[in-house]
Amino acid sequence: MKRSKFIKQAGALGAALAMTATPVMAATDPAAIEPVPGPHGYFVDTYKTNVMENQSPESNAVVGVLSPFLNIWEPGSSWDNGTKLGEDGKRLLDQNIFTCITMTQNRTPEQEVQAYLTDRQNQNWSALDGLGSYETTFKNLANAKTSLPDAIPADAETKKYSDKGNENGAWADETSSLGSMVELVNTVRGPHASGNPAKVYFQYMRPFRWSSDVSLVPALKPCVSSNPMEDGGFPSGHTNAGYLASLSLAYAVPEQFKECLTNASEIGNYRIIAGMHSPMDVMGGRTMAMALAAAALNDPDNAQLKADARKEAEEILLKNPSAKEVTYYDDDELNAIRYNERMTYNMPQTGDPTQPMRVPKGAEVLLETRFPYLNADQRRWVLYSTGLPSGYVFLDDAEGWGRLNLYEAGDGYGSFDTDVTVTMDGSKGGFDAFDQWKNDIAGEGSLTKNGSGTLELWGNNSYTGGVHVNGGTLTAASPYAFGYSSVDNHAAITENVNGALNISGDFTQGAEGDLTLKISGPEDMLAVGGIVNAGGDLILDFTNYSQPASGMTVLTADQINGSFASVKTVGLADGKTVEVTDQAVIVK
Repeated sequence: MKRSKFIKQAGALGAALAMTATPVMAATDPAAIEPVPGPHGYFVDTYKTNVMENQSPESNAVVGVLSPFLNIWEPGSSWDNGTKLGEDGKRLLDQNIFTCITMTQNRTPEQEVQAYLTDRQNQNWSALDGLGSYETTFKNLANAKTSLPDAIPADAETKKYSDKGNENGAWADETSSLGSMVELVNTVRGPHASGNPAKVYFQYMRPFRWSSDVSLVPALKPCVSSNPMEDGGFPSGHTNAGYLASLSLAYAVPEQFKECLTNASEIGNYRIIAGMHSPMDVMGGRTMAMALAAAALNDPDNAQLKADARKEAEEILLKNPSAKEVTYYDDDELNAIRYNERMTYNMPQTGDPTQPMRVPKGAEVLLETRFPYLNADQRRWVLYSTGLPSGYVFLDDAEGWGRLNLYEAGDGYGSFDTDVTVTMDGSKGGFDAFDQWKNDIAGEGSLTKNGSGTLELWGNNSYTGGVHVNGGTLTAASPYAFGYSSVDNHAAITENVNGALNISGDFTQGAEGDLTLKISGPEDMLAVGGIVNAGGDLILDFTNYSQPASGMTVLTADQINGSFASVKTVGLADGKTVEVTDQAVIVK
């Protein structure tokens, strides 16, 4: 039976956990995306230093990435004698445990079951929920299984249950038809991906040891270590593992990129609901996982494996979706709220909020399959323009891993900080043939669309550098898709907006250009703030509004110069025509 994962959290905490981020500072200097090393060097080069004997930020790359935690916490000589540093440390770490108290004391019975399952079932198995309609197919073809039922065993409060996977003792089989995908998950979760060395170094207690008001799920009591020295809270190992598996799947199946990330955030969130971890623990687990996944995906030894995993997904998994069923990640807006609020769990910015975004060396690989038509530097600009602001001192590592917001990055640029040229080859299929950018894009840069694919712009955009369409199709799916700029079209522009599409500057269309306006209601139109330099074809699609009122304006401008080579109508009722004047196109 499919379990419900998105159970509304009791109490007011869910509403209170609002993202307090502000946009990152704009940049035009290419040096803005140059990597900066941490105390450990560059993580992707040093990730194999994450072993137990390395116990310093300089010697252990994971400890180095998580070292901002030392701004508010000083590890002690034992598990119970560390120190909260200063007023900020006390404030943040007290809030950290208070959030645990609130979430654990207000969890529902359904959440208690899910928190138990998230703890006891293999995190690779839990990550599969992010595959949506491909989940069942993956499980069948990869022989992915769990030995634990989707319920709390009656004797769980006295007996520790562990997931034994399938009949081969694995969560899924590397010898299956999806074996490369399985192997990619296993490789990313390899021998240098453990959070245990960092737990030993930071010596930060689990929340139920900080306060007896933290309500641990009773069925998880047998899972609590009797040796607190070996059972630290920071960072969360389950969160790290859940994100590592999810990022591996997102690389192989970028069609489910944001769903996989949302599911990873669910895995982390249930660690808090269970009473096993705090928000700081979970944020630490997420941060180290992004760095570890990027390191493994950048490792030349894994180049063929990741290519094979992507090929399996394209040629096998994506061609065999399960029967359509309601998934828990269909609501993109709700997913964004969930993921973004868990970036900081409403912790305040106690540090400098004005520092520019930093993009870690190699982080762009995390977007490699999601944006195959962008080059490495362009993917770095995407990460730069969607990152979390500075000032969350526990996330402000030198390289920038803690500030990466991969969910936002999955929707494309957040700002055109340089001029952006996109070349999409539709013959390749996938995202090369069709993609959507849903972020609100700011900045002073321009957008140039080349190639044969289709790109849709969905955001409430404010970029000012202009739009140039030289190939394929650029679709406006929002009133300000083209920002505040002029537009020139030498290929195809399609309007698909409820209401007016606005071009604040001039609109110029060459002889080879096509402009398609889809008219679905009386308010639909193209409003050009400057001059229209007409050319090419104007196509007016009235399929969903065949009887517009006479006198309705479908295009307006300060001035229309020249003439369209043709004005075509589709679906317009018999007897109605359109007329092009020197300032408008009007239904007659």
